[in-house]
Amino acid sequence: MCGLSGILSTNKSDRNRLLQIEAATHVLSKRGPDSCGFYKENSIALGHRRLSIIDTSDVASQPMTDRSGRYTLAFNGEIYNFGVYRKLLQKEGVEFSSKSDTEVLLALYIKYGNECLSKLNGFFSFCVWDKKEKTLFVARDRMGIKPLYWFVDENEFCFSSELKGLMEMNIPKELDRASVFSYIQLNYIPYPNSIYENVNKLSPGHYILIDTKLDNWQNSIEPIRYYEIPKSSFNTMDLNPSNYANAQKTLISLLDESVKKRMVSDVPLGTFLSGGIDSSVISTLASRHTDNLETFSIGFKDNEFFDETEYAELVAKKIKSNHHSFKLSTDDFYSNLDEFLDYLDEPFADSSALNVFILSKETKKHVTVALSGDGADEMFSGYNKHFAEYKVRNLRMKDRLALGSASILKTLPQNRDGKLGNLNRQIQRFREGVNLSPKERYWRWATFRTEEQANYLISESKEINEQRLTDLAFIYKKRKDFHLKNIGKNGDFNEVLYTDMQLVLPNDMLYKVDIMSMANSLEVRTPFLDTDVVEFAFQIPIEFKINADTRKKILKDAFRKMLPEELYHRPKKGFEIPLLDWLRNELRDKLDNEYLQEEFIQQQGIFNFKAIEATLRTLRSKNPEDSAGTVWNLLIFQHWYKKHMDV
Repeated sequence: MCGLSGILSTNKSDRNRLLQIEAATHVLSKRGPDSCGFYKENSIALGHRRLSIIDTSDVASQPMTDRSGRYTLAFNGEIYNFGVYRKLLQKEGVEFSSKSDTEVLLALYIKYGNECLSKLNGFFSFCVWDKKEKTLFVARDRMGIKPLYWFVDENEFCFSSELKGLMEMNIPKELDRASVFSYIQLNYIPYPNSIYENVNKLSPGHYILIDTKLDNWQNSIEPIRYYEIPKSSFNTMDLNPSNYANAQKTLISLLDESVKKRMVSDVPLGTFLSGGIDSSVISTLASRHTDNLETFSIGFKDNEFFDETEYAELVAKKIKSNHHSFKLSTDDFYSNLDEFLDYLDEPFADSSALNVFILSKETKKHVTVALSGDGADEMFSGYNKHFAEYKVRNLRMKDRLALGSASILKTLPQNRDGKLGNLNRQIQRFREGVNLSPKERYWRWATFRTEEQANYLISESKEINEQRLTDLAFIYKKRKDFHLKNIGKNGDFNEVLYTDMQLVLPNDMLYKVDIMSMANSLEVRTPFLDTDVVEFAFQIPIEFKINADTRKKILKDAFRKMLPEELYHRPKKGFEIPLLDWLRNELRDKLDNEYLQEEFIQQQGIFNFKAIEATLRTLRSKNPEDSAGTVWNLLIFQHWYKKHMDV
């Protein structure tokens, strides 16, 4: 796994801008600690940091230029089927100097141009500079596993694997207020936008081709989609028992092949094993292909409600892996907090990111590559919101009775830090969503704060006039409509899962794993997101995935004989941390005297201090509701702001 940065500049009087590539590449050192390389030529400069996985020799270093000197590639990712194309290209007379997938990718681009993307099985962001034609090609993988940020103005096009790389190129730091609003709601900022105006995220399954010979080429940059999950294949399989049995066999076969592909490595490899179904499936399949699998999990010494290590240990025992269970105290988590916060270069408030950060740090002490179970919940209907959506579409008498009593329970505690409080929180969210339209219901259950709550938190700054507020509301609505465009077209439940694949998966789950693993120089691979597995998942009937009694039905049934029975009788838990106690105790001083201090809030001009005061009172009351999540969201933003904007 690696990091890359690039500057394409046509301003002949300011070629010193190209020298900034070194600083932009240096800040990506944790993505690639093994080597660093640069390519500079007239109008372009490329930088690359390498984490050596396939062919660790120097001959596979980047940026990589072909023998003719015409094409230069910088690549972040892995191509799992590179061996197949290496053999095919060799038969056509192509000679290779290394055993790397990088050199095969370069050869494929030389032969097929942008059409090479349809041949790649893997995850990536990469660029290719054509010295002869003066064109730059940049692309991102189908599912959005690897990130790429870009910026363009009248003189240059800049890009990097992380925002911090772009910021070393002196990109304007203009806060995108619509993105702040989205962040308050979602805990993240969805593509193609970022926290900064004019800085974009290349969308999954898209590429950009820049021809610098064209006049005003900067104005013609438009990302082009080369892949999307085929919607025409939704529910193309008939609903009958024999098909269900065959579908289970197909799923096992596809996943096993996907895991096998992702176990090719020239460095030590293991798996994340939380004890949930998804990671247990991946670890079980991985154990088929090695006699000494390393597995890793973390747990909580101080909070049994959040600890799942006993289930991970059951799986590890069954598959005979060499299991590493890291049981951490509150102090252990707290001691990693500043390092975790400092690595974030964009506000991101999924609290489980801290878990992934620590898990990656501990895992890296033993291996350089880890397989994870990410993607299964989105494809196979594994989230609580999916169960809630199913209930809305198939309301039974007991659900109607529960709705009737929900208003009575509203005054009781609601929080994520205990079984009863969490149950009541879920009941109230269900009650809120049941009478909404499909689009608004999806948005309510995908967000953590309503539009009204977000509006209350955002300050009516004197710097923002009424027209600007109207403009921001329009921008927000346009972005929201973009993310909801596939909901409600034909009433298919797969529309909900498809939207999760476009919104939640790349912007929350995959971003979290990428940024936290790369902060610790660990590569994480995701077998569930193999294209064949994904497309199969959207072909099968929704009844194979969810019913009134279970979620991820086909996944659970297919692997029931391989997994410990105890996994099938445990509640669904998120990979979360006990925020409420932290924010009430260890972090209280930081909140009151630093991040949410009144004078700073007023000077900042972003948030409404009265709303923050009210939220803190709720946090410290007997019924904290979801205030812990809101305060965490604000803490993350304020730490980011102080580091990146308050200078």
